[in-house]
Amino acid sequence: MPTRELERRWGLIRTAMEQRGIDVLLAQANNDFMGGYVKYLTDLPATNGYVMTIVFPRDEPMTVISQGAFGLDQRLPREGDGVRRGVGRLMGTPSYASAHYSAGYDADLAAQALDSYRGATIGMLGTAAISFALIDSLKRGALSNAKFVDASDLVDPIKAVKSDDELAFVRQTAAAQDAAMSAVVAAIKPGMRELEVAAIAEHAGHDMGSEQGLFLAYSSPAGSPGQIVNRHLQSRVLRKGDQFSLLIENNGPGGFYCELGRTAVLGRPTEQMQEQQAFVLEAQRFCLQLLKPGADPATIWHDYNRFMREQGRPEEKRVHFHGQGYDMVERPLVRFDESMPIGTNMYFALHPAFSTERTYSWACDNFLLNSEGAVERLHQTPQIIFEVD
Repeated sequence: MPTRELERRWGLIRTAMEQRGIDVLLAQANNDFMGGYVKYLTDLPATNGYVMTIVFPRDEPMTVISQGAFGLDQRLPREGDGVRRGVGRLMGTPSYASAHYSAGYDADLAAQALDSYRGATIGMLGTAAISFALIDSLKRGALSNAKFVDASDLVDPIKAVKSDDELAFVRQTAAAQDAAMSAVVAAIKPGMRELEVAAIAEHAGHDMGSEQGLFLAYSSPAGSPGQIVNRHLQSRVLRKGDQFSLLIENNGPGGFYCELGRTAVLGRPTEQMQEQQAFVLEAQRFCLQLLKPGADPATIWHDYNRFMREQGRPEEKRVHFHGQGYDMVERPLVRFDESMPIGTNMYFALHPAFSTERTYSWACDNFLLNSEGAVERLHQTPQIIFEVD
């Protein structure tokens, strides 16, 4: 990510901190599927279940606490070391969630990094991702006089609106997924296991700069109900006449996620499959015409479920429509409990899906609400059921 983009983010966040009276932010993650705050601040993902903790002061460079040797405490130049830009202090410890007695190691280092903020207001980013061990230790120890507040709503609206630099990477991700899906359609054949087909998409993604992702798949005789599943359940062998559904949900160069889902049939789809494919595309279009600057996600949710009821289809109970970015699922979520309004330069994964007695129906693409308020489909893969001879 260009340094100018990181500086843009830091400036917006620090201005918001000043306005809200927050002295320092605290973020933590152990993965890059839902570890967006860490990646957003540092351009470095948390990976492998290893905890990465970020201390982000309003007026000073960051401190990064990550996997490392006991006693690691390195001061960096103000501009960082080229990899850790905007980082003034690097601390490390070999702590693991699987070794309960090491739970306090990261907290001890965070307390050192926050030593000058004992009476300050500390904003927590993503309280569902920050470990109980970290906050509990800080509140009971050296930071007992500090005020802890949830600052997610401060950063989320900034993170959700993508800059030109960010959107350039997002477009690369979408294009790479198009290429991966094309590779799958070209290679799929009877005798392959579901996992082998999904692996074609994963390999194609890695060739084009992807670092991480999910590849959910499902197969059955054409016209059967079902649900896409993770790789540990992808052992079925494809046969002639089968349907195969694949969700490519990986990131691309720069770390931004998109998701693309399609179905292929090793033969011809049933009439019911074609009818339902036409309907889910209609459902997708229904949502897109509600995607306007300032729109309320809860209103879209209720309007969509009313549409589904009127069409005799099942209501959505999860989330069929959500923002994306460094998080695979990023706010705003289009459902009844979301408070963040829709804005321009946000992009969304839109995937209406449901299963009937005769078929599994879905469509999944990414859409950008651009700066002019127009909706643009980021993927170019045809919105069809692919027929493979």
